[in-house]
Amino acid sequence: MLLVSPMSTTAPAIPPSSSVTDPVPTGGERLYQRLAKMLHDQLASGHYAVGDRLPAERELSVAHGVSRPAVREALIALEVQGFVEVRVGSGAFVRRLPGDGDDRPGFAITAFELTEARMVFEGEAAALAALHITDAELAELARLIELIEQPDLPFEAAEAADRAFHLLIAHATRNAAVEMTINQFWQIRTSSPECALLHKKARSANVRPVMDEHSAILIALRTRDPVKSRQAMRAHLNAVMDHLLFATEEQVIENARRSLDSARARYRAVSKV
Repeated sequence: MLLVSPMSTTAPAIPPSSSVTDPVPTGGERLYQRLAKMLHDQLASGHYAVGDRLPAERELSVAHGVSRPAVREALIALEVQGFVEVRVGSGAFVRRLPGDGDDRPGFAITAFELTEARMVFEGEAAALAALHITDAELAELARLIELIEQPDLPFEAAEAADRAFHLLIAHATRNAAVEMTINQFWQIRTSSPECALLHKKARSANVRPVMDEHSAILIALRTRDPVKSRQAMRAHLNAVMDHLLFATEEQVIENARRSLDSARARYRAVSKV
C-alpha cells in the first residue's frame, strides 16, 4: 500500500464518484484524466521535487472524491511518461519534472476501462456461447483449465492459456463480429501502454489466472444456460478488476507472509537444538 505524505491544500477537488471506473464529467474528460493533469500541473509548478513521495492512493481517492481505480489510472498515465515511479510497498515517487516542451499526459485505453468493456462484451458472449458451444469445445475449455491449474506452468504460458480460453468462448458464439471484438480487446491489452504497465505489475505480484473462476464458467456453459454463463463470466472479470487493483498490496502481503514463514522455520530449528 502506498505511504501517506502531505499534499497541497490548494489543489481543487474533483467531484465525488463511487463507481469503479468513474463517470465522464462535463467536458468529456474522465475523472482519472483530470486527476492526472492536476498532478502533472503540480509537478510543473514545483509543488513536488524529484524524489518526493506523492500522497497515498487512498488519500488521493478521499481528497478528490474518486475511486481508487481512477487514482491508479492517473498514476499509471504519469508513470508511462516517466514523471513518477510507483514502487511496490513504498509509494509513488517523482522521477522527473515536466519541462517546457512537455505537454500534459496523453491517454490510451487503461486496464480498468478494458476490463469494464470485457465485462460487458464477454458476459454477453458467454450467454450466446451457451446456446451454440459444442461438446468438443467444452472439452477443449476443460483442457485449458487443467493447463492453467499446473503450478509450475510459466507465467507466459498461463496467460496464453487464459487468452485461448476466452477466445474459444468468443468463437463459440458463432458470431464473427463478437469474436473479432473480443480478439481486439486482447490485442489492446498489450498495445496500450497503460494496460501493458499495469499487467506487468500484476505479473510482478504473481497475479495469475484463477482456475476456480474459469471452472465456474465451464460449469455454467455445460448447463447450456445463458443466464448462468453470463453471471459466471461477469463474476470472473469483476474479480480480474480486483486483482489488478490490489496487485501491489498482494505483493506486500506475500512478502510479509514469507518473512513470517522464515521466522517460524528459524524458531523451529533453534528449538530442536
